[in-house]
Amino acid sequence: MRALRRRSGDRLPPWLPVLIGLLLACAAFAVLGDDDVTDDIDWLNMGMGLFGGLALFLFGMEQMADALKAVAGDRMKDILARLTTNRVMGALTGAFVTAVINSSSVTTVLLVGFISAGLMSLAQSVGVIMGANIGSTFTAQLIAFKVTKAALVMIGIGFLMMFVGKRERIRQYGAMIMGLGLVFFGMSVMSDAMAPLRTYEPFLDVMEEMENPLIGIAVAALFTGLIQSSAATTGIVIVMASQGLVNLPTGIALAFGANIGTCATAALAAIGKPREAVRAAVVHVLFNVAGVLVWVGFIDQLAEFVRWISPQYPDLSGKERLAAEVPRQIANAHTMFNVANTLLFLSFTGQFARLAEWLVPDKPLEEEDLVVRAKYLDDVLLTTPSLALDRVRLETLHMGERVQEMMERIMPAILSGNKEQLHDIERMDDDVDMLHAQIIDYLGKISRLTLTETQTGELIRLMEAVNELENIGDVIETNLIVLGHERIDEGVSISQPTREVLTNFHYAVNRAVECAVQAVAQNNQLAARTVISMKQEINRIAESAAAHQAQRLVAEEPNRIRTYTIEVDIIEKLKRIYYFAKRMAKTVDSEESMEEA
Repeated sequence: MRALRRRSGDRLPPWLPVLIGLLLACAAFAVLGDDDVTDDIDWLNMGMGLFGGLALFLFGMEQMADALKAVAGDRMKDILARLTTNRVMGALTGAFVTAVINSSSVTTVLLVGFISAGLMSLAQSVGVIMGANIGSTFTAQLIAFKVTKAALVMIGIGFLMMFVGKRERIRQYGAMIMGLGLVFFGMSVMSDAMAPLRTYEPFLDVMEEMENPLIGIAVAALFTGLIQSSAATTGIVIVMASQGLVNLPTGIALAFGANIGTCATAALAAIGKPREAVRAAVVHVLFNVAGVLVWVGFIDQLAEFVRWISPQYPDLSGKERLAAEVPRQIANAHTMFNVANTLLFLSFTGQFARLAEWLVPDKPLEEEDLVVRAKYLDDVLLTTPSLALDRVRLETLHMGERVQEMMERIMPAILSGNKEQLHDIERMDDDVDMLHAQIIDYLGKISRLTLTETQTGELIRLMEAVNELENIGDVIETNLIVLGHERIDEGVSISQPTREVLTNFHYAVNRAVECAVQAVAQNNQLAARTVISMKQEINRIAESAAAHQAQRLVAEEPNRIRTYTIEVDIIEKLKRIYYFAKRMAKTVDSEESMEEA
């Protein structure tokens, strides 16, 4: 059960309750069925074989996808960010990335992050979403290969690599091979379990009903929405076709329904998310539904074209020929359908984007929530730890922007501001605390996943960096703001020369905080070394400021003792802020950190 739960922290895979429900329903039918039926077919054994095979199939797909994401997740993110320069390149990139990470939902979530960060427009993302549909057909093509005889060999090889391999990458490749073996073995078990249905008239009558494309589309859409995997639905259809239970037009209609049903994943993922996420989900739904509507009247023509380009076995007849030809034909039809739709709609990416923006307009400013929320953290990405950790970096930048704003405003408020300005800065720290709590909670979810040693080290460093950033906010709120209030309450006046000294010191510390945030958010080694190398500069400025304060102490000025105390406290708190900034930088540049220590 622990393996099943690693997909998204504490949540079970969405298909598991469906699988258990179907298994219980089948068992109940076996017990309550009439004698004539049970004499012909052993429903209990068939149900156990069918749904046990389905469990192996789904678990194998999940394990294979997790291993692929662990091996290639970082590179896929970089490829997606760099190669979406135009709509054609975007579609090709979306197809490639989705085929590798085996999840169009993850691709869509990555796009939302790029849009939110201003790295990509919604119109640019439309082409990638269209290409992602092509990439999602890769699994169906893989399943259509009849290599079930090699399934146990693949499971054995994968198991050996997982438990004997010393390098993490070898173990991940082993998990991928073992997962693929489980997919094919589950297919074999389901296929064998379905064999009695080839002569069972009530079931054949139901499948004849599926030849009505609207019924087939509706059933497949509902089933896909429940298990949240179009690849799994298409795989099951291919397994049924391998027993001659599904003809090509029916298989195409079911594949169309799977394309619509997979929109449920994107729609659910967009609930409660920023406008960019909702619009990306709307584009996904519009494209998939429009594609099905265009082709629903041409299923027979598509079937004829697919028969022409697919392998044929004229020496066979009846169900044997269907079983030999239809699985590959369904996979090809699924791919052809998505390729044709992408080519058809690729010229209308701008129109899709504008329609999505019209359907999901920006909220008026007065309707925006006053409570700050994380912009980049998304539970969908928890299936890919490397991508989830990358989102934590982006959210750290979001949190860092709040802290930097506090830093920029605090010195003018201390030196010459009023109580309202100080209260505004104090309220900003509440936002920082909320973002800190959300980031730590998300890191906690990531920590419960299966992580590599590198990912574990990165998680620990990010947690330390976020804590240091929160410490900077606390120093501003609990120390510097208090000093500002004391300056106002006690009527302390800070001279112009002292203001210049404190402002220059504040500028240097503020620059260190800015570079530290940049270092963590972008994993920027140069920025990290810049912060660490500023130690001597900070000490020199602090010593110069201290000397200036000593001169002020002997001057004949009113309240000079209290003024001196406040000014020295300001210098000490700025030095402490630099200390936290330096520790943040050390989480990025471990080599410099060890040398500094």
